[in-house]
Amino acid sequence: MSAPGALLGRRPVRGGGPAGGGGGPARRPDPPPGVGRTLAGQLALAVTCAGYAAGAALGWGSPRLALIMGDFGLSAAALAAAVSCFLYGRLRDIRFRPAWLLFAFSSAMAACGNAVWGWYEVVLEQDVPGRSLADVFFLLFAPPAIVGLLVLAKKPVTRAGWVCLVLDAWLIGGSLLTLSWSLALAHTTHFQGESVAQAALSLAYPLLDIVLVSMVLALHFRRSNANRSATNTAIAALALTVLCDALFTSPLLRESYRSGQLLDAGWFAGSLLLAYAPWGVRRTVEPTGPPRPPRDRSRPVAGSLAALTPYLAAAVCTLGILYNVTEGRRVDRVVVFTGCTVVLALVVRQGIMLLDNIALTHELAQKENHFRSLVQGSSDVIMIAAPSGILRYVSPAASGVYGREADELIGSELASLIHPEDLGAVVHEVRRFLAASPVDEPTTRIECRFRSGRGDWLNVESTVNRHQGGLIFNSRDVTERVRLQAQLRHNAEHDPLTDLPNRALFTERVRMALSGRRAGDAGAAVLFIDLDGFKGINDRLGHQAGDELLIQAARRLQDSVRAGDTAARLGGDEFAALILGGGARDQTARECQVHEIADRLRLTLSRPYRVEGTEVRVAASIGVAFAEPGISAGDLLRNADLAMYRAKAGGKDRVELYAPQMQAEVVRRTELAARLRSALLDGEFALLHQPVVNLATGRIAAVAAQARWRSAQGILFTPAEFLRVADDNDRTAELGRWLLEEAVAQAAERARLGHRTPVSIRLPAHRLLDKSLPLGSVEALLTRHELPSGALIIELADSDPRISFDELEQRLLALRRLGVRISLDGFGSGYAAINALRRLPVDVLKLDRGLVEGVVESARLRKITAGLLRIACDLGMQSVADGVDVPEQVLALRAMGCTHGQGMAFSGPLDEYRLRRALVRDDYPVPGGVPALSGRIRTTGRPPFRSHTETRVPPT
Repeated sequence: MSAPGALLGRRPVRGGGPAGGGGGPARRPDPPPGVGRTLAGQLALAVTCAGYAAGAALGWGSPRLALIMGDFGLSAAALAAAVSCFLYGRLRDIRFRPAWLLFAFSSAMAACGNAVWGWYEVVLEQDVPGRSLADVFFLLFAPPAIVGLLVLAKKPVTRAGWVCLVLDAWLIGGSLLTLSWSLALAHTTHFQGESVAQAALSLAYPLLDIVLVSMVLALHFRRSNANRSATNTAIAALALTVLCDALFTSPLLRESYRSGQLLDAGWFAGSLLLAYAPWGVRRTVEPTGPPRPPRDRSRPVAGSLAALTPYLAAAVCTLGILYNVTEGRRVDRVVVFTGCTVVLALVVRQGIMLLDNIALTHELAQKENHFRSLVQGSSDVIMIAAPSGILRYVSPAASGVYGREADELIGSELASLIHPEDLGAVVHEVRRFLAASPVDEPTTRIECRFRSGRGDWLNVESTVNRHQGGLIFNSRDVTERVRLQAQLRHNAEHDPLTDLPNRALFTERVRMALSGRRAGDAGAAVLFIDLDGFKGINDRLGHQAGDELLIQAARRLQDSVRAGDTAARLGGDEFAALILGGGARDQTARECQVHEIADRLRLTLSRPYRVEGTEVRVAASIGVAFAEPGISAGDLLRNADLAMYRAKAGGKDRVELYAPQMQAEVVRRTELAARLRSALLDGEFALLHQPVVNLATGRIAAVAAQARWRSAQGILFTPAEFLRVADDNDRTAELGRWLLEEAVAQAAERARLGHRTPVSIRLPAHRLLDKSLPLGSVEALLTRHELPSGALIIELADSDPRISFDELEQRLLALRRLGVRISLDGFGSGYAAINALRRLPVDVLKLDRGLVEGVVESARLRKITAGLLRIACDLGMQSVADGVDVPEQVLALRAMGCTHGQGMAFSGPLDEYRLRRALVRDDYPVPGGVPALSGRIRTTGRPPFRSHTETRVPPT
């Protein structure tokens, strides 16, 4: 098939498999249910009628048997028809029940008439009288049958239809009456010696038969479509009966007729055929293959064959008159009257048909104009394509939708207007649609790109219907809808800020890369990227500046990856990249290649950014995970995420490759965090105290409270270890509340025993302002445990820039009025330490452990530490060095003016029993033994670390 007809040229295959299937022999459809029973009934009917006809032709073997079969045999056949039609009309929920009941009554009358006839001939053995009860029954046969045929007829919907029905019946009846009168009935009316009643009775039979024949012929073209087979069979049975009646009424046969002759076989067959009609017809079965397109069954008031009825009637009347003329007879008045009425009926009927045709023509013109206005005014384009694929009709809307005139498109090939990439799918859908059943799938929907007159491609959606072997396309432009759908899909799969693929699309592409890898390919690699320091820039410069930095970072990332790779933003300051495998079989070479790409990305993302006129810097921590056989997309992303967190934990601004032990570490930390949640309830936490020693005298100036977790497995965890896994803020807050309350309670107990040494508790600054620590909780603890003034020191453990210094200052002043000492922990490490020192009421500076550890070896650290200690001395504050572990550090710190020290050089954390022994001894050896130059703590009985604004806690 050539290309122009490729779209519609393939025809549906009937009775075979789907289009394009094998070419084996087609399977014959199974016979419909009941066909065997119907054929058996028809065969039995034919054998019975043939047997009766053979018996009648041979004379039945004896005159008496011939009389019995000619009278009672016909009566039995008519009775069978009456019973059959009655049962069918009573037992079946049918539409034309009255018609079948009338047929049953008509057959019952025929049965009674034949029975009376047999009573005279067989039982009484005498001739049937000229006027008997049988004549009454026979005369009652025709009227019910005529009314039944009227019931079966399709009722006209207009008055003109009813008039035409009556005229058609009279045209047929009048023509038959004219012909019959000319041939036989005129002689019947002139029999000598007959009374008027006998003459009327002689005419009644043929006249009723003529009426019945007229109804049969007139209604043959007007019968209803409901149960057409049963109706046809019933009409055939009545027609056969009327034919036998007509032969019986002819003068030639009537005088020589005897019961049991061959004429009785026609009546017998007619009765059995009427009995068979409602039951033996074949039922409608749904076809198994695609049905043929339905034909248009709508016809005018008179059908095509019924339209010949007037002319046939006129021809019959003419034959009747010509017969009288050719025989030299005088034209009978009945023939003239009947012929005139037939001609008058013909004229009236033709006039009605003419008016009806004019009305139909006007209605058709109106509908055509209405259809044309709908098609031309529709915004959709309607196209009709021939089976060859050539457009035969295109509506005027094409100029507005396609930018091409309808005349320009007519005659062109539909396939040439469709985008080449969409043509295959369109041809496949059209072939499938044509092969499907019109009942199951009357329409289909096709969407493709269509060439417009402007040279671009429009997205067109078409509803397709069958039309005379071709197709009707009802098309509309959906380009804007397709663009909107594409935009919505893009928005759902991309980050709105950076326009990079989001997590969902990135995960899908990773899944596609894993499922499409070739055998032996080292596979893809996923890079997880986190911008270190972004949070500080976002907090310091604002969210708008943070968004601008993310946009620049996304642009750098997109420019750095290869064309086939994918860069994505997962959320916040987290990015990712999918590096597709290059087919390298050497795993080591592949790892080196990806590591170089990741390191180049790290350097690119770590370059300075220009944001709102300010140059800022962030670092990039990158985790890399390689695809392995059988790994899922979720597992690969998780591995890269673990490697990224390992890079951040290892110092940030680095690249870390995933290793299996990382997962084991995550599992261990998860289990540890789960056990930590129940540790407080199970009493697994213990409180230890480390002495804070006066570097001049060696006496204990305070004790620092520290929590330790001894798990059920006997493992002792330091605060740094278990707080690293306690990522739950609520759990951390609960631990801080426990530490505060337990330390105050033990300090109060020691005070009652005479040990008034202050206790130092490390609390984050934000916890003092947190709603989880109710206002006044520290005051309530001091009151409840009756802790002396100056016996509690709170170490501020962080310097979060988001904390309001005004609120924190007010909170610390309130605590200070109760005698609580304030210590600034980690001094020298935080960027907000100087601001805190300037704003907050601080009594003690606690040097950061990082300064103390290098104070002996590093001259630079010695200068920094000496400067900080000089600031503390100038402000009249005492100082504490944290992490003093060796004697050399003690000597160096004391020489620089540090007043107190805490560390392994004096003592480690002690439990309550060892602490009390140390307090009783109250003397640690100090290297050098030289008093400090400044900041000397008084050795009197008053508690150390006392301020000038102390207020005693009121008693409870």
